Amino acid sequence: MFKDNCLILFQGDSITDADRDRNDDTKLGFGYPAIIKSFLENTYPKSNIKVINRGIGGNRSIDLVERWQKDCIELKPDYLSILIGVNDTWRSYDANEHTNYDIFKNRCKEIIEDTLNKTNAEIILISPFLIDISPGITKMRQDLVLKQKAIRDLAFEYDLRFLDMDLAFKAATQFKDCKFFSEDGVHPTVDGHEFIAKLWLDTWNN
Repeated sequence: MFKDNCLILFQGDSITDADRDRNDDTKLGFGYPAIIKSFLENTYPKSNIKVINRGIGGNRSIDLVERWQKDCIELKPDYLSILIGVNDTWRSYDANEHTNYDIFKNRCKEIIEDTLNKTNAEIILISPFLIDISPGITKMRQDLVLKQKAIRDLAFEYDLRFLDMDLAFKAATQFKDCKFFSEDGVHPTVDGHEFIAKLWLDTWNN
C-alpha cells in the first residue's frame, strides 16, 4: 500500500487535530490519523512508516495557505492527506465571514500546486462533511456544498485520490443513528473516526 520508510502527513482542522500533542509528533491524538498509524504499524511492522499529524483546530483554508511551507513542504511528505472546509462554512454562520467557491478553491489549489511542485507527495483529498443531527447543522449544507464541489473539482483536475466522506456518512446514517458518528454534527466520535480511517485506507487500496 505504502512504500517502506515513507512519511504520511495529515493536514486539516480540529477533525484531524483530535487533541494531538503539538510538541510531540509521536502523539497523534485520538482521531483517524492515530487509528491509521496503529493499523499500519500492526499490518506492516517492518515498513518503518512514519505518520505526522499537523491538523489544527479552527483552521480554515487560509490558515493552511499561511502555514503550508513549514507544516508541509519542509516536512517533504511522501503521502499527503487534506481535510479542510467545514470551518470556512462555519464562519459564514457564526461570524459572517464568507468564503465563496472561487476563493476556497483557489486557496486549496495553491497548496496542491505548491505540494506537487516542491515535493513528490501523492495526495488524497477528503470532502468536508456534516452529520445531520439537527436542523441547524443541516442548514449549513447550503454553504458546505460549495466547499465539497471545490474539493471534488480539484481532485478531478489534478487526478488526485478523493474520499467523499459526506456521502459515506449519509449512507452510514441510514443504518445507524447520527450520534453514533458525531455528537455535534461536525466532530466525529471514536466510531466516526474509525469509519473515516477504514475508508481512507480503502481508498489507497483501490
